[in-house]
Amino acid sequence: MMTAERTLVIILSSTLAIFLVLAIVATIFVIQILRHIKSISQKAESIADKAEAVSEFFERGVGPLAIGRLITNISDAVFKKANKRKRDKGEDDA
Repeated sequence: MMTAERTLVIILSSTLAIFLVLAIVATIFVIQILRHIKSISQKAESIADKAEAVSEFFERGVGPLAIGRLITNISDAVFKKANKRKRDKGEDDA
């Protein structure tokens, strides 16, 4: 009887040791993966912050830019009309 019990204890302890080593290795891999995910999320957060800063820059610049474009469009329309009148007047004289 003692031999069977000893054999069973040896088998169970060996199996437990193998599972314990596998669990340690798996835990190490999970920790490495989590660190990698953390660095990726920090980079993504940094990129999002930069994109937010760029969008704020454009929000501040859009107002004056739109006014400038409006003034440019109005002046172009006025000058085109004035030039067209001069050409039409010149053709009438000829």
